[in-house]
Amino acid sequence: MIRLGETQELEVIEFSNSGIYLADSGTEKMERRPTWSPEQTQKVLLPNNQVPKDVKIGDILTVFIYKDSEDRPIATTITPLLQLNGLATLTVLEVGKIGAFLDWGLAKDLLLPFKEQTRRVKTGEQVLVTLYIDKSERLCATMNVYKALSSDSPYSTNDRVTGTVYEPSGNFGVFVAVDNLYSAIIPKKEVFREYVSGEIIEARVTDVREDGKLNLSTREKVPVQLNTDADLIYEKLIENNGFLPFNDSSDAAEIKEEFSLSKNAFKRAIGHLFKNKKITIEEDGIHVK
Repeated sequence: MIRLGETQELEVIEFSNSGIYLADSGTEKMERRPTWSPEQTQKVLLPNNQVPKDVKIGDILTVFIYKDSEDRPIATTITPLLQLNGLATLTVLEVGKIGAFLDWGLAKDLLLPFKEQTRRVKTGEQVLVTLYIDKSERLCATMNVYKALSSDSPYSTNDRVTGTVYEPSGNFGVFVAVDNLYSAIIPKKEVFREYVSGEIIEARVTDVREDGKLNLSTREKVPVQLNTDADLIYEKLIENNGFLPFNDSSDAAEIKEEFSLSKNAFKRAIGHLFKNKKITIEEDGIHVK
């Protein structure tokens, strides 16, 4: 069967003025079969500008199947940047009346319908998408990539990873596609700043859950992160003439807004600065010593 949206091996069955026709040979190991009858089998055109030299009936070609501007299945020897149920970061070429059009390496651009956008995209930006077949049997992109992500990653706790933010969630945290392949989340308790869809982050695996999905943190383990947090606070103190109106009793939300730290991380950091005799902690806040 010829499969829309996938790269596959098809047999040359017929020549025409427009190119050559290909069909599924029905073999698993490229075994030759008797010549196909074009009238009795599904076939797809490979246009003349894609036809290899010296090709002949019975040859097996590797092609990708998509639809042309008239919604007819067509073959290409070009491998696109994205295939059915795969994931890729693609560039937005333009935004039209029905959605955005993405560059996926083929002559016909890929439609990202408005209803499949988790946020409105702009020309020139890159978005993480997966490929699906819509109700009209057309290939389209969607930013709803959760179901396309794998939970079978090779990573373990404390491994460093790179991923793409695909959905910030106020209720759960920040959903991330690690290596644009694996399902991960920065839990809400680990989120100390705003993230945007499409943002590339580096993070540390804090836990591999029973279902294989990854929990992440953009912060280091406490002993390493402590110095970074302390340096951040001390620099802000210097910038503010040696005083900041925050101490152990300050509101957690205010600490998060000012320093992008949890209250516990803040308390550890100022305790570290106090122990090293760099600050004093007073009722009105912290002071450079």
